[in-house]
Amino acid sequence: MAAVLNIRGLTKAYKPGMPVLKGIDLDFDERGLTAIIGSSGTGKSTLIRIINRLVNPTEGSILFKGVELSRIEGRQLREVRRRIGMVFQEYNLVERLSVMENLLTGRLGYVSALDAWRRKFPEEDVTHAYELLDIIGLSDFAHQRADSLSGGQRQRVGIARALMQRPEILLADEPTSSLDPKTSVEIMELLKSQGVTNGIPVVVNIHDVELARRFADRIVGMTGGRVVFDGPPAQLTDDHLKMIYGGEGWLQ
Repeated sequence: MAAVLNIRGLTKAYKPGMPVLKGIDLDFDERGLTAIIGSSGTGKSTLIRIINRLVNPTEGSILFKGVELSRIEGRQLREVRRRIGMVFQEYNLVERLSVMENLLTGRLGYVSALDAWRRKFPEEDVTHAYELLDIIGLSDFAHQRADSLSGGQRQRVGIARALMQRPEILLADEPTSSLDPKTSVEIMELLKSQGVTNGIPVVVNIHDVELARRFADRIVGMTGGRVVFDGPPAQLTDDHLKMIYGGEGWLQ
C-alpha cells in the first residue's frame, strides 16, 4: 500500500537544546486508523500539529504525497492544508455561527474572499454539508448556534467540518479527552467509519489505551519524544505500556 505521508528525522525544540520530538521516523499508508499514545508532554500533539504545519519543525522531513511540507510557505502551504483535515480537542468552532455555517467554513479555501465574506457557497457544497449532517446525526441542528450544542455534538460538527475539505488525510488531536465514555466510543466509531468511507488515513492522538486498542489498525507509542512501539493493537503488551507510560501500578 502506498504511503501518503513519510516523516524522517523529525525534531522539534521549542527551546534550544530541549527537543520535544527527537528524530521521529514514521510512514502513514493511504488507509487505516493510527492511534498515537503516550504520556502528557511526550510530543504527541506536537507531532500532529507539525504534520499540518500549525507548528514548524526544527529539523527533518515531512513528505505529504510528494510535497515537502517543512519547506513550503504562503499560498503553497495554504493549498496543501486544504487537503489535510484537522479535528481539535477543544472543537475550535465559531460559537456564534450556526452548525451549517461552521461546516461550510471547511470550504473557505475553495471560494473567493468576496464569496466567503458573503457566506456564498456552491450548491454542491451546501448539499454535501447536509449529507454530512445526516451522517453525524445532527440534521435537525443545522440552524442552531454552535454554542448551544453539547460537547459530543460539537465534536461531531468538528469532524464534519474537517470532512467538508474532502481531505486526503484526517488528523485528530485528543478528540475524546473532554467527553464521557459512551460519547468517546461514538466519536471514535465516526472517525473510523469516515476514514473507511472516504478511503483516507486517520491519525488520532489519544490518551485512552482501550479506545486505541478497540478502534486502531495500528498503534504508535511514544515516550520522551521518541517512538518506542509501532505495530498492531494485538502486539501491544503490558511491557510496552510500562515502557510508554512508566511504572506498573496503573496497570490492572
